Amino acid sequence: MIETNLPIYYMAVNIASSQFRGIIPPMITPLNNESELDLKGLRNLIEHLIKGGVHGLFILGTTGESTSLPYALRHRLIEETCDIVKGRVPVLVGITDTAVSESLRLAETAKQCCASALVAAPPYYFSLGQPELIEYYEYLADRIPLPLFLYNMPSHTKINIEPDTVEYLSKHEKIIGLKDSSGNTAYFNKLLYKMKDYDDFSLFVGPEEVTAETVMLGGAGGVNGGANMFPRLYVELYSAAVAGDIEKVRDLHDLVMEISTEIYSIGKYGSSYLKGLKCALNLMGLCSGYMSSPLHQFNKEEKDRLEIILKKIQKKIL
Repeated sequence: MIETNLPIYYMAVNIASSQFRGIIPPMITPLNNESELDLKGLRNLIEHLIKGGVHGLFILGTTGESTSLPYALRHRLIEETCDIVKGRVPVLVGITDTAVSESLRLAETAKQCCASALVAAPPYYFSLGQPELIEYYEYLADRIPLPLFLYNMPSHTKINIEPDTVEYLSKHEKIIGLKDSSGNTAYFNKLLYKMKDYDDFSLFVGPEEVTAETVMLGGAGGVNGGANMFPRLYVELYSAAVAGDIEKVRDLHDLVMEISTEIYSIGKYGSSYLKGLKCALNLMGLCSGYMSSPLHQFNKEEKDRLEIILKKIQKKIL
């Protein structure tokens, strides 16, 4: 049982942000039902990702349905994931919550299980101003036992972490990077410019549609959902972008855009991306396609349509 009165950690952070580069998939959470992990599927998926050459794993993010999962299941996912990975790649753990105490409990479990870093979006109920956001992240960073990535997700949190705020928070010894899922390339370019002299601060982008261009401009890599399905494709795209191989980038980017356009756009759902991704992984035989409420799986007609699309894409990739 984790103590609720957690200590403040002052020890130096041993993990440099330079360790975190490349493709770090925001892993889906394989589920059997509302409160039970699909453990076989979890192992299959992790081995699939590591075999595909990914540079790390990010669990309990948006793609992992973190805010819909019971707390006990979140802690169990951390434990099982770290046990399966066994240090082969860094594991980043999402600790986003409206209650700081719950974030700290997740952080402590991550530390006990030898995870590498934590990721936290702003609390998503009160609309915090930038000074309050700074206070929140400083309070959190002072009390966690692992390095922290900021997570900019304004579509879900209704708060944008402004570039000046990022620069200010980067001076905290525990805050080592940021994942931006805003889809706002102008914002990300401002971050790249403002943080260009901060070699120990890593900037990752979430939307896979802009990963190649942001890496070529100096970004650290992509936290791309599609890498759950085709990790090697996204790793090769990252490598081509780092090498400046424009022709290869263009070819691989076309495949990424086909995935985005066809797999993530089935049905008139706000969650079409996640429904498509989980359904595809189920069709690939990797894990269950169960989704935690309030979300639900595709119906048969949508699943049949996705199966046709997936087979077409697989022929081009595999």
